[in-house]
Amino acid sequence: MLTMLILVLLSAVENQLHGKNNMKGVVLDVKSIDIGDIDFSGLESVVDYWQYYDNTHDDEIQTRIQDADIVVANKVSLQKRHIAQANQLKLICVAATGINNIDLEAAAELGVCVTNVTNYATPSVVQHVFCLILALSRKLNQYQAAIRDGRWQQSEFFCLLDYPVRELAGKTLGIIGYGVLGQAVATVGEAFGMRVLIADRKGVAPREGRVTFEKLMSESDVVSLHCPLTADTSNLIDKKELALMKSGALLINTARGGIVNETALVTALESGKLGGAGFDVLGNEPPTQGNPLLEVELPNLIVTPHIAWASVEARQRVIDEIVKNIAAFRKGEPRNIVA
Repeated sequence: MLTMLILVLLSAVENQLHGKNNMKGVVLDVKSIDIGDIDFSGLESVVDYWQYYDNTHDDEIQTRIQDADIVVANKVSLQKRHIAQANQLKLICVAATGINNIDLEAAAELGVCVTNVTNYATPSVVQHVFCLILALSRKLNQYQAAIRDGRWQQSEFFCLLDYPVRELAGKTLGIIGYGVLGQAVATVGEAFGMRVLIADRKGVAPREGRVTFEKLMSESDVVSLHCPLTADTSNLIDKKELALMKSGALLINTARGGIVNETALVTALESGKLGGAGFDVLGNEPPTQGNPLLEVELPNLIVTPHIAWASVEARQRVIDEIVKNIAAFRKGEPRNIVA
């Protein structure tokens, strides 16, 4: 009995020294990251006690974070009223790059550190960009429909040539937003033999190596968006900008839905002005109130449900980066700080 008591005390002392059991962590929206294919053991290695919730609604936030030291959230919104009442809260880990769901000013005021993760989804997003470009260039939707309708089966030739397909080699790829993602897309575009143009901000003289926004829109065969949604980029591409695009050009958006006027885009697609559009993002997500891009059936429009980032590997990197953020914070050397 005495031996057992000593072992328990030694274990308690070790935990105190390592500091693991002194903190409680809460993950508020696991299902936005994991569908049973992600390894969370790294989190257990830096904090012993975790509570995991599939999702958390606004009226559940306060109770769930009340005694937490660390909160992990992807899209759950943490505002000042939540942070102020969470007396133990020391660290908020955003499981994404975007931090618009956190009241950063309140966190700073209340002494709560906020971190995010960056560059975790680059390979996944780049693959998705070219998945959309290739599907549109090769008329994948149209040819799949032709097979379902039995038109190939009834053809007198070995192939169907109903829809002209295009090669990417020799075409011009325009990049709007030249951060890590834009640069990676440009690299793959060059590997396909494409000429790459990089836009400077609208209304400014282009820096060396860049072109005006208007030149890019008018000369590109494919325009791919990789800029954040800000006051300056809201409706960056509207009716006027769409009219600048070459006949048959493609518009790809894996950035944010609000960058493009979706109603104007539908009009441009229906008129035949654009060759196609591939969108992984919409103005409101999920689109519970409908969306112009979902209310039409156009063979040259592909919409995917914000999955460009979501490869298994990218989602695992999110968790692994959060583990590193927590470990660094606990060492007094916080990383990826946004507030």
